[in-house]
Amino acid sequence: MATPEESAEPQALHHDRLDYTPLLKSVTLARPRAHRLLTEWGHPELAADTALLVSELSANAVLHGCVRDRLFRVELTLTDHAVRIAVTDPKGESLPSPRVAAEDDMFGRGLLIVREIADRWGVSKLTVGKSVWCELDLAHQTPTAPTASQASNWQISATDDSGSAW
Repeated sequence: MATPEESAEPQALHHDRLDYTPLLKSVTLARPRAHRLLTEWGHPELAADTALLVSELSANAVLHGCVRDRLFRVELTLTDHAVRIAVTDPKGESLPSPRVAAEDDMFGRGLLIVREIADRWGVSKLTVGKSVWCELDLAHQTPTAPTASQASNWQISATDDSGSAW
């Protein structure tokens, strides 16, 4: 069985690509852009999850994957079957892997969130840098958004089937 990386690229119905400066401020710009695009592309039910995934992957790029004077890129691609989010940064030697964050840690949960929300995710090594990607299937819908108290009770495991992580 072919993996998503080995399969032929599905035809893009919509595609957006934008480079950002490696500042946390850029994450706050990328998130609403992703939300707006998914809504405009006719999938408002996926807009919030897409925006969250963009912000988690972008924050990781800024914190762990950027080098001085090099931009990071956010790409969104909508096909007949899924929306693909890819965040590319110039630091290919620093591959992501999920970790178990202590209860009082301020950071360390981004890829765990990505793994729980996305239908698939992975890392592609590039000639220069890497691309961390994830996909949401178009049929993937949550009937209602969880309340803050429900979300705080989620238990997220730290093992990853793909073996690659942040």
